[in-house]
Amino acid sequence: MITMITPQQFRSEFTILKEKIQLSSCSQSALHQSVKSSIVDYVQSWEHDGMNWNRWMEKCEEARALFAKQINAKPAEVAIVSSVSHAAAAVSTSLKPIGGRNKIVITDFDFPTIGHVWQSAESPFAIEYVEQNKNATNSIEDYEPYLTDDLLLFSTSHVNYYNGYKQNLQEISQRVHEKGGYVFVDAYQSFGQTPIDVKRMNVDFLATGMQKYAFGVPGIAFLYVNEEVAETLTPKITGWFGQMNPFAFDIRGKDYASAARRFDSGTFPMINGYAASAALALLDKLDISLVEKHLAHLSQVAAAEIAKMGLVNRSLFPVDEKGSTTAVFVENASNIERILAGEGIIVSARGDVLRIAPHYYNTEEDVKQAIQALATVISD
Repeated sequence: MITMITPQQFRSEFTILKEKIQLSSCSQSALHQSVKSSIVDYVQSWEHDGMNWNRWMEKCEEARALFAKQINAKPAEVAIVSSVSHAAAAVSTSLKPIGGRNKIVITDFDFPTIGHVWQSAESPFAIEYVEQNKNATNSIEDYEPYLTDDLLLFSTSHVNYYNGYKQNLQEISQRVHEKGGYVFVDAYQSFGQTPIDVKRMNVDFLATGMQKYAFGVPGIAFLYVNEEVAETLTPKITGWFGQMNPFAFDIRGKDYASAARRFDSGTFPMINGYAASAALALLDKLDISLVEKHLAHLSQVAAAEIAKMGLVNRSLFPVDEKGSTTAVFVENASNIERILAGEGIIVSARGDVLRIAPHYYNTEEDVKQAIQALATVISD
């Protein structure tokens, strides 16, 4: 249920923000009180009950249902996995060339794990990489030469992990489907900060974890598979929870669960499930379109402050084509990240940039102070 909570009200629910500036949601969001309490609840259940299997399972299923709601999917279209790497591997090993279709197209928007997964599964596929254009803002026109009749799957990220560029997935899906291919989306950098509707966007696969803009922890992730597509696939990475009746304990049987649940694998990471359930319940109370609007405003604040401080902005594109992340060019980014952390300012380095990645709880002053401190450190 969506409630009208202001950024300032929301901010008061994060203990760390009383003493530090956390602008690292592209890597790890701040810890909300309810998520911390959920982890304690699991530990107490383990400590005092010894085992409460049914309750632990319920929490993971609550998380599955809440995630499905957030992306406008059915719970049966969502698998619980351990990471986006796990999700991508589950898809790559279940797909086979269809007729003359064996080409996998990977964009430079993809996080490196996607390339690693498909290289591992390369033997039956022809893999092509789309380089970013000079502005790192690829459009459908840049992809057209790769959308050929032998296309099997097109993989890309909703929001670029390096510079925050946000793609039009609906447009991409339309062109890929016209060529008969599948669309796989890594939504780790978008889920929790911008609305996602897998039906409107018409994607076939979408994967994301919890630790970034979703307020959760690593160790649990979700894989959406369109139910019609899922029923055509035979998982090679599976487990007892991927069976129709896990508790039949039939070691010789192989009766896959329906739809995307066949991509469930082993026992769920229960403590992570508790945290995910609480984090997704928190997201469910927010109007994500208002979150997106707030972050667009903070992007404008960041761009103005970067220009004022004479720094190099690697995210110079319109805010409606941008996620939360604003990338500032810094030669020794990892070292600068450590220095700023020592000053109570938490940002995230990637390669040659420092990423300023606010969430709904951040303010204009947070963004300005971080960029001013960055400029001071660089000039020293």
